Amino acid sequence: MRTPTKVTFLGTAGGRVTTFRLVRRSGGFLVELGDKKVHVDPGPGAFVYLKEKGIDYRDIDLIVLSHIHLDHTADVNTLIEACTDGGKRRGLSLVAPRSAIEGRDRIVLPYLTSRLDRVEILEEGRSIYTDGIRIRAIMRHTHHGAETYGLEIGEGIVYLSCARYDKRMLETYPKNPRLMIINTTFYKRRPGIDHLSVEEVKELIAECRPDLTVITHFSMEMHQRDPNLVAKELNEELGLSVVAAYDGMEIELK
Repeated sequence: MRTPTKVTFLGTAGGRVTTFRLVRRSGGFLVELGDKKVHVDPGPGAFVYLKEKGIDYRDIDLIVLSHIHLDHTADVNTLIEACTDGGKRRGLSLVAPRSAIEGRDRIVLPYLTSRLDRVEILEEGRSIYTDGIRIRAIMRHTHHGAETYGLEIGEGIVYLSCARYDKRMLETYPKNPRLMIINTTFYKRRPGIDHLSVEEVKELIAECRPDLTVITHFSMEMHQRDPNLVAKELNEELGLSVVAAYDGMEIELK
């Protein structure tokens, strides 16, 4: 029997303009797998948006980072502090690229790692099991020099984070997942910029054929085109279920 799953999109902004001019929110998304809660890519405002949704920080079991860019990580330290009651409560783990934890560009404050039950490092192909939750690094992406991973969360919840399009994705990403969340930043392909376009996403979902695809992480170009119309276009062309995320959207999978 599949675990009942709920996904809440705390933000849908992608890139500097929509994120840092607050055209859209950028808090990442929360996955509830039965009684387990996983917060993925807590960008700016995640701390506030969780509160608005009535979610108790202390109920979060795991934080996952796909890469270190601020629109995906700005609230990670605040959440570690909140989820652990300033270090008084145990039970929170972190899964992240090594670059988020170590080295010059690390974004998780070193003093906070002692408040975590576990810190696990993403590596391409590696499956991590923590507190009954499985996270698999499907593949490492090319994304403006940042160590970035596409992820499988639980069973059949696939997240394709920021990336330059790579034909290897067609072979590597799972076929027929329950849900595929794809950071679809641009409508038109932009050579030299490591973000996916609608044209590339179309190839991916035609190959992977998810039960449901959610496009998110929108640039101003996508925002102005209306992501709902883009999702409708993909629906009609491919005959597959595609929806555009909006700030605060909740979906439930049986």
